[in-house]
Amino acid sequence: MLTFLFHFINGQRRQPNIVFVFADDLGYHDVGYHGSEIKTPNIDRLSSSGVRLENYYVQPICTPTRSQFMSGRYQIHTGLQHGVIRPSQANALPRNSPTIAEKLQEVGYSTHAIGKWHLGFYKEKFLPTNRGFDSFYGYLTGAEDYFDHYRCFGYCGYDLHDNDKNIFNGTGQYSTHLFTEKAIDVIRNHDQRKPLFLYLSYQAVHSPLQVPRSYIRQYDNFTDKNRRIYAGMVSCLDEGIGNVTDALKDYDMWDDTVFIFSTDNGGSIEEGGNNWPLRGWKGSLWDGGMRAVGFVCSSLLQYSGYNDQLIHVSDWFLTLIKLAGARKNGTKPIDGYDLWTTISENAPSPRKELLHNIDPLAVKTGRRLYRDSFDNRIRAAIRVGDWKLITGDPGNGSWIPPPYIARDLNPGIKYGSNSVWLFSISDGGSGEPGLPRTPRHNYIDVGRRKRRHKDAKNIWLFNLADDPFEEMDLSPYHLDIVRSLLDRLAFYEQSSVPCRYPPFDPMSDPQRHGGQWNPWQ
Repeated sequence: MLTFLFHFINGQRRQPNIVFVFADDLGYHDVGYHGSEIKTPNIDRLSSSGVRLENYYVQPICTPTRSQFMSGRYQIHTGLQHGVIRPSQANALPRNSPTIAEKLQEVGYSTHAIGKWHLGFYKEKFLPTNRGFDSFYGYLTGAEDYFDHYRCFGYCGYDLHDNDKNIFNGTGQYSTHLFTEKAIDVIRNHDQRKPLFLYLSYQAVHSPLQVPRSYIRQYDNFTDKNRRIYAGMVSCLDEGIGNVTDALKDYDMWDDTVFIFSTDNGGSIEEGGNNWPLRGWKGSLWDGGMRAVGFVCSSLLQYSGYNDQLIHVSDWFLTLIKLAGARKNGTKPIDGYDLWTTISENAPSPRKELLHNIDPLAVKTGRRLYRDSFDNRIRAAIRVGDWKLITGDPGNGSWIPPPYIARDLNPGIKYGSNSVWLFSISDGGSGEPGLPRTPRHNYIDVGRRKRRHKDAKNIWLFNLADDPFEEMDLSPYHLDIVRSLLDRLAFYEQSSVPCRYPPFDPMSDPQRHGGQWNPWQ
């Protein structure tokens, strides 16, 4: 089967180039093809020529998504179950299993990482260039100023690196432009006798809300300031993606490239993002925090259009190393699947089950349902077939429409505040996969709802085939399914490793290391 996946040059099999692009905090409703008012012509055009992944999941926050992409392993198996890696934590993706970059290096790929790392750096052995990448240009922490590349989190320092060199002269250069230019430079200088793996992990559109004014002007009609700036950031990101793909075409690499675009989690409403019509947002276990924008473009695809098969970010590991002709020898047990046939031919997905997470450090909530099964006070979520179970505290569960819809429904609404509105969603609308359906005009004040919500509810069950927006909690009516899914969570819990979330280390202070965030042990 693999022989089909390669182009042949002079009678010899050629491995495809792989370009993987992460957008940071891009919401489900923040691309044109999901009905957004934000303009994303390049993303729309590229996705329409390939496969749009419309049942594709990532994790609710940054580090867990990136760790599962790099390792193919659930975060319960890497000790990263709780939160993200903070700049001053002596924590990292463990080295006991190879990264996807290391596996691609083994079969001859040139490997380059650009942009956000956020997988730990307290020791040099955890830096990207020691995790399988030939080169790294970007930042090590989770967020920073887009222009001066300065990061404060308890301690303050610059965070821009070119391999092992600290960069102090990057001030004034907007990171989306900087990373796009670096990606084009990698493409321009690539030795095409070798296949390329380019991991382009944009800072955009994570907070802080910053973008050159020229990108905002087209959205001057947006009344919400955060949404207006955020829209400009998305447009700049879209421009960068267009420029990178143009470079691949200019240097005759596009036809031999598998191009993948993915968000890393749901959008942050308070920072201008939007996940309508999904429930919840970044950081939550609702689908608004985890159901992602994703698509694949490649001449190797036998199918183009919508794909509604269950796919998870951990699946890229096996999918891409097998596509490249690599083997998984030397890895710890992999939680992802090889889904190339699912993506390229629209074949059924072998993935029938998805563990979203089990977080043992989250505060327990409510009462325990069964003593001989998983403790439903623990924050966790799992999907088996069409059934999704959430336990513990799932995070904000609001349905938040974008401002232009909110204004139509209630002219007095203030987007992103405590008086933002929660909507119920009807089954009307276009019915086309991935597009929002028509909202009903029954809404309640989320802030008031939180203030009066005194019970300790800690278990929810949804049939996502019938209820994709998680409106109808079926847990009181299907206790047998609840019990079955709790037992599956207990099964996964048995294989989990201890969660690692160390305290902040004062030795990490950049002022001890030349003013830059750098390894300190």
